[in-house]
Amino acid sequence: MGFHSLALDAERAASLSVTGTLPEWLSGVLVRNGPGAFEFGDASVDHWFDGLAMPTRFGLDGPNDRVTFRNRFLRTDAFAAAREGEFTGGFATGETTLRERLWGMLVDDPYDNTNVLCERVGDDYLAVTETPRQVRVDPDTLATTGDVTYDGPAPTGQLSCAHLQRDPEGRLVGFDTSFGRHHQYHVYELAGATDRSHVASVETDAPAYMHSFALTERYVVLTEFPYVVEPLRFLKPGRQGPFVSNFDWQPERGTQFRVVERASGRVVAEPTAEPFFGFHHANAYEDGDEIVIDVETVPDAESVATLSLDFLRAGELDVLGGRIDRFRVELGGHRGSATVDRRRLYDGTALPTVSPARWCRRHRYVYAQETSQPVTEWPGGVVKLDTETGATRTFADGADHFAEPVFVPRGRGGGDRQSGSDAEDDGVVVTVGLDTDRGVSRLFVLDGQTLTERARVQLPLALPFDFHGRFFPELSP
Repeated sequence: MGFHSLALDAERAASLSVTGTLPEWLSGVLVRNGPGAFEFGDASVDHWFDGLAMPTRFGLDGPNDRVTFRNRFLRTDAFAAAREGEFTGGFATGETTLRERLWGMLVDDPYDNTNVLCERVGDDYLAVTETPRQVRVDPDTLATTGDVTYDGPAPTGQLSCAHLQRDPEGRLVGFDTSFGRHHQYHVYELAGATDRSHVASVETDAPAYMHSFALTERYVVLTEFPYVVEPLRFLKPGRQGPFVSNFDWQPERGTQFRVVERASGRVVAEPTAEPFFGFHHANAYEDGDEIVIDVETVPDAESVATLSLDFLRAGELDVLGGRIDRFRVELGGHRGSATVDRRRLYDGTALPTVSPARWCRRHRYVYAQETSQPVTEWPGGVVKLDTETGATRTFADGADHFAEPVFVPRGRGGGDRQSGSDAEDDGVVVTVGLDTDRGVSRLFVLDGQTLTERARVQLPLALPFDFHGRFFPELSP
């Protein structure tokens, strides 16, 4: 359980009672996104990343101590194909060559199974994945209201970074990867779903798979892992297989930090560290002439294959889990003299997050799923890490497995700017847990300072494991 499929009509809406007490100041909506079905009719997918997108909405109404719940599959082209038994693949499912996949992105409608995250972009709420096609979602009903593919003057690409980053001024930054005679990463800022401005284009000899990146107030940092596509693969038919199988692990390249100055678009540093891989950056900030970047790392890209459904359902993980490593990039006098230093902060985590009030700023606390090391089963708790002292607090009650923790600061509660409280951890942590014995999921609201339980809510169904959530304080619960 956790990698089970819901029926495509298994959609619920409910007003739920709370055990415990919600903080009176807590008001807004948590929208999580992830896969809700892996089998549909005679069709199925092979990998966790390819399940059909199913956002869930949690309206947190602290003054009235109530929680509303809704789940709904996105009505995308991928959903329609799955319902007809014609789903042909995604990130790690299907048989195609890289040329065929990129041709489909250029000529046909890009893949729209946007199951990674729901993000506010201007006045729109968009479900996103790693293709340049986003899906508009009504944040109240979770209805699918259209899609967006950028076709303006700013350079774009065939692969999009799934995670946009927001700076303290509320500006969103992202990047695309373009494949061609000259492979490039195109960095941009977004004022709206179809309103973007070009920041920089960075050439690369072999495009890397990057699920996220780092952002500070003045810099964009592309962590270029040695999990890359060789240029010659574009010139010949290539091997058949899922899209991700076109990437190769080449540890001799090391991991390069491409530091781009946002104001000028110049690459100001490109130091190389030892090879490692990672999906998520917890946060980054500037410290004098250094950039500090906290990254969830694993030794290599083996984790991509181990997240296939066969491995996950058989409980055959037995791989190294994530570590939170701190990298200090010293910018130096010119591009070629920069250095990078690495220090281990914590061993055994996944999906690290920080308070949104600290995005792009110095942070002290990181919240994450806690995993065993090596990982033999899905994360069984939530951990709070003090990056200054190394002290930790954990929570692992009321469920067997827990999702990504989302911190909501007191005050404006997760807004784009600093909350009203002086204490960084003054707020709550919201997460979802799965009780496999009882076959139910629960929403947990934990104290941000002590990680003790403040409230829990039993949900009307057992949710499959999802990916990421955003808390939107501007929405009515």
